[in-house]
Amino acid sequence: MPPPASDAPLPPARIGDGGVRVLAGVPFAALPGARPLELDLYLPAGDGPAPVVVFLHGGGWRLGSRHTAGPAYRDAVPSPFEQVAQAGVAVASVDYRLSAEAVWPAQLHDAKAAVRWLRSRAAELGVDGDRMAAWGESAGGHLAELLGLTPDAAALEGEVGVTGPSSRVTAVAAWYAPSDIAAVATDTGADPADAATREAQLLGAPVTSVPFLAAQASPISHVSPAAPPVLLLHGRADRFIACAQSERLHDALTAAGTDVQLHTYDDADHMWLGSTAAATDALARTVAFLRQQLVESTRP
Repeated sequence: MPPPASDAPLPPARIGDGGVRVLAGVPFAALPGARPLELDLYLPAGDGPAPVVVFLHGGGWRLGSRHTAGPAYRDAVPSPFEQVAQAGVAVASVDYRLSAEAVWPAQLHDAKAAVRWLRSRAAELGVDGDRMAAWGESAGGHLAELLGLTPDAAALEGEVGVTGPSSRVTAVAAWYAPSDIAAVATDTGADPADAATREAQLLGAPVTSVPFLAAQASPISHVSPAAPPVLLLHGRADRFIACAQSERLHDALTAAGTDVQLHTYDDADHMWLGSTAAATDALARTVAFLRQQLVESTRP
């Protein structure tokens, strides 16, 4: 019988751009009757331990891949993950169950499981379990926000993978993320009672018929003065997730007295489509934010 995913041996590393070490397809949780959950780990060159950011891909919770940070970076060399690692922050790009595989809150359970697994094997991996952040785009940005805003929500912790270590993160970067699930459709002029929307597929029912779940799945519902620093980036021309979603979360976090930054791009659509400049600037801002929160703020 193979060892459980939490104890599985690590694969050999390949060397990427700038000496970044890449461990691909590392299992972090096994689920009965479902595909194993895996992550790709990008480690900075040199001796650790390095701070680490958990990356969560987009795709409306129903598609997408841990292998990409979005179509704007498809041909980027080095990749966005390698660029972050070159800046001194390890990246763990993780799987989570899609909405056709399981409904809410499975996706957040999986994201929290990845954080716990990284902490449980931090010494072996060469990462610092005390310096962990979350970063995501679109649906993954939604999950990243929830990682930051629900560290003590027992109902959302789940029992996937390793249990015991904390799933807390100390900073969040979210790109064009849905932050108020009940309003995603109405913000774009769509029908919130439509069972075919991405958010309805996430919740397993039309948003209007499950208000408790819609609120539970909304980062804006979990805002408190204890929130970690948050960076929100959004295009004002976004046709799929209205910029108002990030503006609303920014306002709520500001009212709570937390450290939150919002930057918007006038010409950028969802996934930074239509603006190469936005894609370049968003990645640069994210790298600078992660360094500020995980590297520079910890110097003596």
